[in-house]
Amino acid sequence: MDMQPHIRCRKEDAAKYAILPGDPQRVERAEKYLEDVKEIVFNREYKSITGYYKGIRILVMSTGMGGVSVGIAVEELKNIGVETMIRIGSCGALQKGIRLGELIIANGAVRDEGTSKAYVESVYPAIPDTELLFDMIETAKECGIAYHVGKVRSHDTFYTEREEEISRYWSDKGILGADMETAALFVIGGLRGVKTASILNTVNEYDMDVAENINNYVNGEEQTAQGERDEILMAFETCVRMEQKGDQNR
Repeated sequence: MDMQPHIRCRKEDAAKYAILPGDPQRVERAEKYLEDVKEIVFNREYKSITGYYKGIRILVMSTGMGGVSVGIAVEELKNIGVETMIRIGSCGALQKGIRLGELIIANGAVRDEGTSKAYVESVYPAIPDTELLFDMIETAKECGIAYHVGKVRSHDTFYTEREEEISRYWSDKGILGADMETAALFVIGGLRGVKTASILNTVNEYDMDVAENINNYVNGEEQTAQGERDEILMAFETCVRMEQKGDQNR
């Protein structure tokens, strides 16, 4: 089957590299960095475009919220030929000193969600592609972007009665931040032979009010807006770095 049932893309829409924001509106903001943009489709939470960044064809597609949605995206993008997938998402910090708009580059994820567990036992690691991880770190350095590297926690809920207790628990274990999608991306990508990575923009500082900080983010608060611009640029520049390395090895 060529046409994928959820993302509604075909092989002709694919690119070697895919950038995966959660929010469909972030696709529109990423579009400003691209040339020769083609809008593909907006179905359910999956808004997709293709364009060229420094001569490299890149697909940008939103994945919505949660591991289930990103899992479907990984499977169907793999089906049409995408080889590398970089998440550009948001997270809440779990360590003091990580400021709004600073990026977390995930070198692993706690699988505290259900999607990845439906695929494989929890002893299977949720980790990014090593080469892609290193390329992202080098790109951040070259671009002068504020970043942290470490483990994150992926989860399924915001509103249980134990959220503060759970956050404290994982903070004490050295986890840098929390999102809902990275673990599923890493696990399913690993099982399917896809290179994956995750960049997370800090939209909530540790021990601060979640609702207030998320509202600031939605309203374009400057620090988090700059973080979003940084992660978009970093993802595109990492694709360039990878493509240049590939050319040198051919």
